[in-house]
Amino acid sequence: MKQSESIISTERLSSDSDAVFANDLDFAEIGFEDSQNDGQADSHEKRTFICDTNVHGKRLDAALVQLVDEFSRSYLQQLIERGSATINSQVVHKAATKIKAGDTLSIVLHATPQSQAFKPEAMDIEIVYEDAHLMVINKPAGLVVHPAPGNWSGTLLNGLLHRDKSAILLPRAGIVHRLDKDTSGLMVVARSRQAMDTLVKKIADREVNRQYVALAHKAWVGAKSVEVDQAIGRDPRNRLRMAVVDLAKTGGKLAKTTVTLLQNADEACLVQCRLHTGRTHQIRVHMAYLGHPLVADAVYGGAPLAELKRQALHASHLAFEHPVTGESLQFHSNLPEDMTQALEALGLLYSATEFRTKP
Repeated sequence: MKQSESIISTERLSSDSDAVFANDLDFAEIGFEDSQNDGQADSHEKRTFICDTNVHGKRLDAALVQLVDEFSRSYLQQLIERGSATINSQVVHKAATKIKAGDTLSIVLHATPQSQAFKPEAMDIEIVYEDAHLMVINKPAGLVVHPAPGNWSGTLLNGLLHRDKSAILLPRAGIVHRLDKDTSGLMVVARSRQAMDTLVKKIADREVNRQYVALAHKAWVGAKSVEVDQAIGRDPRNRLRMAVVDLAKTGGKLAKTTVTLLQNADEACLVQCRLHTGRTHQIRVHMAYLGHPLVADAVYGGAPLAELKRQALHASHLAFEHPVTGESLQFHSNLPEDMTQALEALGLLYSATEFRTKP
Protein backbone atom coordinates (compact mmCIF):
# COMPACT_ATOMS: atom_id res chain seq x y z
CA MET A 1 0.00 0.00 0.00
CA LYS A 2 1.04 3.61 -0.49
CA GLN A 3 2.37 5.08 2.76
CA SER A 4 0.97 8.44 3.80
CA GLU A 5 3.18 10.98 5.57
CA SER A 6 0.68 11.04 8.46
CA ILE A 7 1.04 7.33 9.17
CA ILE A 8 3.38 7.33 12.11
CA SER A 9 2.60 4.13 13.98
CA THR A 10 0.82 0.84 13.79
CA GLU A 11 0.56 -2.39 15.73
CA ARG A 12 -0.41 -5.95 15.03
CA LEU A 13 -3.84 -7.11 16.12
CA SER A 14 -2.40 -9.59 18.61
CA SER A 15 0.39 -7.34 19.88
CA ASP A 16 0.33 -6.14 23.48
CA SER A 17 3.04 -3.57 22.87
CA ASP A 18 2.45 0.13 22.80
CA ALA A 19 2.25 2.01 19.51
CA VAL A 20 5.57 3.06 18.08
CA PHE A 21 6.49 5.72 15.58
CA ALA A 22 6.65 4.79 11.92
CA ASN A 23 10.16 6.07 11.47
CA ASP A 24 11.21 3.39 13.95
CA LEU A 25 9.31 0.60 12.14
CA ASP A 26 9.42 -0.30 8.45
CA PHE A 27 5.94 -1.00 7.00
CA ALA A 28 7.32 -4.03 5.20
CA GLU A 29 8.03 -5.60 8.58
CA ILE A 30 4.46 -5.23 9.83
CA GLY A 31 2.49 -8.46 9.81
CA PHE A 32 -1.21 -9.06 10.36
CA GLU A 33 -3.07 -12.14 11.39
CA ASP A 34 -6.59 -13.54 11.07
CA SER A 35 -8.77 -14.16 14.10
CA GLN A 36 -12.18 -15.65 14.80
CA ASN A 37 -15.26 -13.67 15.71
CA ASP A 38 -18.26 -15.49 17.22
CA GLY A 39 -17.28 -18.67 15.44
CA GLN A 40 -17.40 -17.00 12.01
CA ALA A 41 -14.28 -16.58 9.93
CA ASP A 42 -13.67 -12.84 9.59
CA SER A 43 -10.24 -11.75 8.50
CA HIS A 44 -9.36 -8.51 10.24
CA GLU A 45 -6.49 -6.52 11.64
CA LYS A 46 -6.06 -3.65 14.05
CA ARG A 47 -3.95 -0.64 13.14
CA THR A 48 -3.00 2.06 15.62
CA PHE A 49 -1.71 5.52 14.72
CA ILE A 50 -0.37 8.42 16.77
CA CYS A 51 -1.79 11.36 14.85
CA ASP A 52 0.44 14.27 13.79
CA THR A 53 -0.28 17.70 12.32
CA ASN A 54 -1.03 16.25 8.88
CA VAL A 55 -4.42 15.01 10.12
CA HIS A 56 -5.03 17.62 12.86
CA GLY A 57 -8.52 19.11 12.54
CA LYS A 58 -9.74 16.57 9.99
CA ARG A 59 -12.86 14.45 10.27
CA LEU A 60 -12.25 10.93 11.48
CA ASP A 61 -13.30 9.35 8.16
CA ALA A 62 -11.15 11.78 6.17
CA ALA A 63 -8.16 11.07 8.38
CA LEU A 64 -8.64 7.33 7.97
CA VAL A 65 -8.81 7.65 4.18
CA GLN A 66 -5.36 9.26 4.40
CA LEU A 67 -4.05 6.72 6.89
CA VAL A 68 -5.62 3.56 5.40
CA ASP A 69 -5.78 4.32 1.71
CA GLU A 70 -6.57 0.80 0.46
CA PHE A 71 -10.16 1.08 1.76
CA SER A 72 -12.87 3.37 0.42
CA ARG A 73 -14.25 6.24 2.50
CA SER A 74 -17.75 4.77 2.46
CA TYR A 75 -16.51 1.43 3.79
CA LEU A 76 -14.45 3.15 6.51
CA GLN A 77 -17.58 5.06 7.51
CA GLN A 78 -19.40 1.73 7.89
CA LEU A 79 -16.60 0.48 10.15
CA ILE A 80 -16.82 3.61 12.26
CA GLU A 81 -20.60 3.23 12.64
CA ARG A 82 -20.19 -0.37 13.82
CA GLY A 83 -17.77 0.72 16.54
CA SER A 84 -14.50 -0.36 14.97
CA ALA A 85 -12.67 2.94 15.60
CA THR A 86 -11.31 4.37 18.86
CA ILE A 87 -9.70 7.69 19.73
CA ASN A 88 -7.57 7.60 22.86
CA SER A 89 -9.12 4.19 23.69
CA GLN A 90 -12.70 5.56 23.47
CA VAL A 91 -15.01 4.04 20.86
CA VAL A 92 -16.20 6.64 18.34
CA HIS A 93 -19.31 6.09 16.19
CA LYS A 94 -19.44 9.40 14.33
CA ALA A 95 -17.41 9.83 11.15
CA ALA A 96 -17.48 13.63 11.60
CA THR A 97 -15.52 13.51 14.89
CA LYS A 98 -12.50 15.81 14.61
CA ILE A 99 -8.96 14.52 15.07
CA LYS A 100 -6.30 16.36 17.07
CA ALA A 101 -2.55 16.08 16.82
CA GLY A 102 -1.32 13.65 19.47
CA ASP A 103 -4.50 11.55 19.47
CA THR A 104 -4.02 7.79 19.46
CA LEU A 105 -6.30 6.46 16.74
CA SER A 106 -7.09 2.76 16.29
CA ILE A 107 -9.20 1.06 13.66
CA VAL A 108 -10.11 -2.62 13.33
CA LEU A 109 -10.20 -3.35 9.61
CA HIS A 110 -12.60 -6.13 8.69
CA ALA A 111 -12.20 -7.53 5.21
CA THR A 112 -14.91 -6.45 2.78
CA PRO A 113 -17.40 -9.13 1.69
CA GLN A 114 -16.00 -8.88 -1.84
CA SER A 115 -12.50 -9.70 -0.65
CA GLN A 116 -13.83 -12.84 1.02
CA ALA A 117 -15.62 -14.08 -2.11
CA PHE A 118 -12.82 -16.23 -3.51
CA LYS A 119 -12.41 -18.42 -0.44
CA PRO A 120 -12.59 -22.24 -0.57
CA GLU A 121 -15.67 -23.64 1.17
CA ALA A 122 -16.50 -27.30 1.64
CA MET A 123 -19.73 -28.38 -0.02
CA ASP A 124 -21.24 -31.40 -1.70
CA ILE A 125 -21.03 -31.14 -5.49
CA GLU A 126 -22.69 -33.80 -7.62
CA ILE A 127 -20.19 -34.70 -10.35
CA VAL A 128 -21.69 -36.29 -13.47
CA TYR A 129 -18.40 -36.50 -15.40
CA GLU A 130 -14.81 -35.50 -14.74
CA ASP A 131 -11.42 -35.68 -16.42
CA ALA A 132 -8.21 -33.63 -16.33
CA HIS A 133 -9.72 -30.81 -18.41
CA LEU A 134 -13.36 -30.44 -17.38
CA MET A 135 -16.17 -31.61 -15.17
CA VAL A 136 -19.93 -31.69 -15.64
CA ILE A 137 -21.94 -31.07 -12.49
CA ASN A 138 -25.59 -31.36 -11.56
CA LYS A 139 -26.43 -28.12 -9.73
CA PRO A 140 -29.25 -28.16 -7.19
CA ALA A 141 -31.83 -25.39 -7.03
CA GLY A 142 -30.90 -22.73 -4.47
CA LEU A 143 -27.15 -22.74 -5.15
CA VAL A 144 -25.69 -19.48 -6.44
CA VAL A 145 -23.06 -20.09 -9.12
CA HIS A 146 -20.80 -17.04 -8.75
CA PRO A 147 -20.29 -14.52 -5.90
CA ALA A 148 -22.31 -11.34 -6.25
CA PRO A 149 -23.89 -8.73 -3.98
CA GLY A 150 -25.95 -10.56 -1.38
CA ASN A 151 -24.14 -13.84 -2.03
CA TRP A 152 -20.43 -13.34 -1.37
CA SER A 153 -20.03 -16.85 0.02
CA GLY A 154 -21.61 -20.29 -0.19
CA THR A 155 -21.50 -20.27 -3.99
CA LEU A 156 -20.52 -22.98 -6.44
CA LEU A 157 -17.29 -21.08 -7.07
CA ASN A 158 -16.39 -21.39 -3.38
CA GLY A 159 -17.05 -25.12 -3.54
CA LEU A 160 -14.94 -25.55 -6.67
CA LEU A 161 -12.01 -23.78 -5.01
CA HIS A 162 -12.24 -26.17 -2.07
CA ARG A 163 -12.50 -29.26 -4.24
CA ASP A 164 -9.56 -28.41 -6.51
CA LYS A 165 -6.84 -26.05 -5.30
CA SER A 166 -5.64 -25.49 -8.89
CA ALA A 167 -9.03 -23.89 -9.72
CA ILE A 168 -7.74 -20.61 -8.28
CA LEU A 169 -5.47 -20.36 -11.34
CA LEU A 170 -8.48 -20.17 -13.68
CA PRO A 171 -10.75 -17.17 -14.19
CA ARG A 172 -13.96 -17.67 -12.15
CA ALA A 173 -12.53 -21.05 -11.01
CA GLY A 174 -13.30 -22.49 -14.46
CA ILE A 175 -16.97 -21.47 -14.64
CA VAL A 176 -17.78 -20.86 -18.32
CA HIS A 177 -21.57 -20.42 -18.09
CA ARG A 178 -24.10 -19.97 -15.32
CA LEU A 179 -27.47 -21.14 -14.13
CA ASP A 180 -29.71 -18.89 -12.09
CA LYS A 181 -29.83 -19.58 -8.36
CA ASP A 182 -33.17 -21.39 -8.48
CA THR A 183 -32.51 -23.23 -11.76
CA SER A 184 -31.30 -26.80 -11.34
CA GLY A 185 -29.38 -29.06 -13.69
CA LEU A 186 -26.27 -29.54 -15.78
CA MET A 187 -23.28 -27.23 -16.04
CA VAL A 188 -19.85 -27.75 -17.56
CA VAL A 189 -16.84 -26.36 -15.69
CA ALA A 190 -13.31 -26.14 -17.07
CA ARG A 191 -10.35 -27.59 -15.16
CA SER A 192 -7.58 -26.38 -17.46
CA ARG A 193 -6.96 -23.08 -19.24
CA GLN A 194 -6.96 -24.81 -22.63
CA ALA A 195 -10.37 -26.30 -21.94
CA MET A 196 -11.72 -23.03 -20.58
CA ASP A 197 -10.70 -20.95 -23.59
CA THR A 198 -12.11 -23.53 -25.98
CA LEU A 199 -15.38 -23.98 -24.09
CA VAL A 200 -15.96 -20.22 -23.93
CA LYS A 201 -15.48 -20.05 -27.70
CA LYS A 202 -17.75 -23.05 -28.30
CA ILE A 203 -20.53 -21.45 -26.26
CA ALA A 204 -20.10 -18.15 -28.12
CA ASP A 205 -20.18 -20.01 -31.45
CA ARG A 206 -23.32 -21.91 -30.35
CA GLU A 207 -21.56 -25.26 -30.46
CA VAL A 208 -22.77 -26.36 -27.03
CA ASN A 209 -26.24 -27.87 -27.06
CA ARG A 210 -28.20 -26.89 -23.96
CA GLN A 211 -31.75 -28.07 -23.39
CA TYR A 212 -34.03 -27.28 -20.50
CA VAL A 213 -37.34 -28.54 -19.19
CA ALA A 214 -39.71 -25.90 -17.85
CA LEU A 215 -43.13 -25.95 -16.22
CA ALA A 216 -45.11 -22.87 -17.20
CA HIS A 217 -48.49 -21.36 -16.45
CA LYS A 218 -51.53 -21.82 -18.74
CA ALA A 219 -52.35 -24.51 -21.24
CA TRP A 220 -50.33 -24.41 -24.47
CA VAL A 221 -52.29 -23.39 -27.58
CA GLY A 222 -51.12 -23.47 -31.19
CA ALA A 223 -48.12 -25.02 -32.89
CA LYS A 224 -46.31 -27.65 -30.86
CA SER A 225 -42.93 -25.99 -31.46
CA VAL A 226 -42.11 -22.29 -31.85
CA GLU A 227 -38.95 -20.26 -32.23
CA VAL A 228 -38.71 -17.13 -30.16
CA ASP A 229 -36.27 -14.77 -31.85
CA GLN A 230 -36.53 -11.67 -29.70
CA ALA A 231 -33.74 -9.44 -28.41
CA ILE A 232 -33.26 -9.20 -24.65
CA GLY A 233 -32.00 -6.26 -22.62
CA ARG A 234 -32.58 -4.45 -19.33
CA ASP A 235 -36.22 -3.71 -18.67
CA PRO A 236 -36.47 0.10 -18.99
CA ARG A 237 -39.20 0.13 -16.32
CA ASN A 238 -37.33 -2.08 -13.86
CA ARG A 239 -33.53 -2.25 -14.07
CA LEU A 240 -33.46 -5.32 -11.82
CA ARG A 241 -34.98 -7.54 -14.50
CA MET A 242 -34.63 -8.28 -18.20
CA ALA A 243 -37.20 -7.91 -20.96
CA VAL A 244 -37.82 -8.36 -24.67
CA VAL A 245 -36.64 -5.08 -26.16
CA ASP A 246 -36.35 -3.24 -29.46
CA LEU A 247 -32.82 -4.05 -30.59
CA ALA A 248 -32.42 -0.84 -32.59
CA LYS A 249 -33.52 1.45 -29.75
CA THR A 250 -32.19 -0.10 -26.56
CA GLY A 251 -28.90 -1.80 -27.32
CA GLY A 252 -30.15 -5.21 -26.22
CA LYS A 253 -28.70 -8.46 -27.52
CA LEU A 254 -30.02 -11.00 -30.00
CA ALA A 255 -31.65 -13.97 -28.29
CA LYS A 256 -33.17 -17.11 -29.75
CA THR A 257 -34.95 -19.99 -28.02
CA THR A 258 -36.78 -22.99 -29.50
CA VAL A 259 -39.75 -23.96 -27.31
CA THR A 260 -41.42 -27.37 -27.79
CA LEU A 261 -44.50 -28.62 -25.98
CA LEU A 262 -43.97 -31.84 -24.01
CA GLN A 263 -47.23 -32.18 -22.07
CA ASN A 264 -50.32 -30.05 -21.57
CA ALA A 265 -52.76 -29.51 -18.71
CA ASP A 266 -55.61 -27.12 -18.02
CA GLU A 267 -53.55 -24.73 -15.89
CA ALA A 268 -49.97 -25.48 -16.95
CA CYS A 269 -47.76 -26.81 -19.71
CA LEU A 270 -44.49 -28.68 -19.68
CA VAL A 271 -42.09 -27.51 -22.37
CA GLN A 272 -38.58 -28.16 -23.59
CA CYS A 273 -36.47 -25.08 -24.28
CA ARG A 274 -33.35 -25.19 -26.42
CA LEU A 275 -31.00 -22.24 -26.19
CA HIS A 276 -29.36 -20.90 -29.33
CA THR A 277 -27.92 -17.93 -27.42
CA GLY A 278 -27.15 -17.46 -23.75
CA ARG A 279 -28.62 -14.20 -22.50
CA THR A 280 -29.38 -13.42 -18.87
CA HIS A 281 -32.74 -14.99 -17.87
CA GLN A 282 -33.33 -15.86 -21.54
CA ILE A 283 -35.81 -18.73 -21.10
CA ARG A 284 -37.65 -16.95 -18.30
CA VAL A 285 -38.01 -13.79 -20.40
CA HIS A 286 -39.00 -15.57 -23.61
CA MET A 287 -41.59 -17.75 -21.85
CA ALA A 288 -43.13 -14.68 -20.22
CA TYR A 289 -43.16 -13.01 -23.65
CA LEU A 290 -45.16 -16.00 -24.99
CA GLY A 291 -47.68 -15.53 -22.18
CA HIS A 292 -46.45 -18.58 -20.29
CA PRO A 293 -44.35 -17.35 -17.34
CA LEU A 294 -42.58 -20.12 -15.47
CA VAL A 295 -44.27 -21.50 -12.41
CA ALA A 296 -43.05 -19.73 -9.24
CA ASP A 297 -40.97 -17.20 -11.23
CA ALA A 298 -42.24 -14.09 -9.43
CA VAL A 299 -39.81 -11.78 -11.25
CA TYR A 300 -41.49 -12.49 -14.59
CA GLY A 301 -45.10 -12.98 -13.59
CA GLY A 302 -45.14 -16.55 -12.32
CA ALA A 303 -46.72 -17.82 -9.10
CA PRO A 304 -46.33 -20.97 -6.97
CA LEU A 305 -48.29 -23.95 -8.25
CA ALA A 306 -48.67 -27.55 -7.08
CA GLU A 307 -46.48 -26.70 -4.05
CA LEU A 308 -43.57 -25.71 -6.31
CA LYS A 309 -42.10 -22.51 -4.89
CA ARG A 310 -38.96 -22.01 -7.00
CA GLN A 311 -38.85 -21.19 -10.69
CA ALA A 312 -39.66 -24.41 -12.54
CA LEU A 313 -36.61 -24.67 -14.78
CA HIS A 314 -34.17 -27.56 -15.08
CA ALA A 315 -31.10 -27.88 -17.36
CA SER A 316 -31.77 -31.42 -18.49
CA HIS A 317 -29.42 -32.00 -21.42
CA LEU A 318 -25.90 -30.90 -22.31
CA ALA A 319 -23.92 -31.96 -25.38
CA PHE A 320 -20.63 -30.76 -26.89
CA GLU A 321 -17.33 -31.90 -28.32
CA HIS A 322 -14.60 -32.32 -25.73
CA PRO A 323 -12.48 -29.14 -25.93
CA VAL A 324 -9.20 -31.11 -25.95
CA THR A 325 -9.86 -34.61 -27.30
CA GLY A 326 -12.71 -33.77 -29.67
CA GLU A 327 -14.79 -36.64 -28.30
CA SER A 328 -18.56 -36.21 -28.57
CA LEU A 329 -20.04 -35.90 -25.07
CA GLN A 330 -23.70 -35.99 -24.08
CA PHE A 331 -25.17 -35.77 -20.58
CA HIS A 332 -28.68 -35.96 -19.19
CA SER A 333 -30.13 -35.06 -15.81
CA ASN A 334 -33.53 -36.29 -14.64
CA LEU A 335 -35.98 -33.81 -13.20
CA PRO A 336 -35.45 -33.11 -9.50
CA GLU A 337 -37.97 -34.33 -6.98
CA ASP A 338 -39.78 -31.01 -6.49
CA MET A 339 -40.56 -30.68 -10.20
CA THR A 340 -41.54 -34.35 -10.49
CA GLN A 341 -43.97 -34.01 -7.61
CA ALA A 342 -45.48 -30.89 -9.17
CA LEU A 343 -46.01 -32.72 -12.47
CA GLU A 344 -47.73 -35.60 -10.67
CA ALA A 345 -49.99 -33.18 -8.82
CA LEU A 346 -50.99 -31.58 -12.14
CA GLY A 347 -51.54 -34.92 -13.83
CA LEU A 348 -48.67 -34.45 -16.26
CA LEU A 349 -46.49 -37.30 -17.50
CA TYR A 350 -42.98 -36.88 -18.84
CA SER A 351 -40.54 -39.22 -20.56
CA ALA A 352 -37.16 -37.51 -20.60
CA THR A 353 -35.61 -39.57 -23.38
CA GLU A 354 -38.56 -39.17 -25.73
CA PHE A 355 -38.06 -35.47 -26.22
CA ARG A 356 -34.29 -35.16 -26.30
CA THR A 357 -33.00 -33.81 -29.60
CA LYS A 358 -29.58 -34.27 -31.16
CA PRO A 359 -26.99 -31.47 -30.97
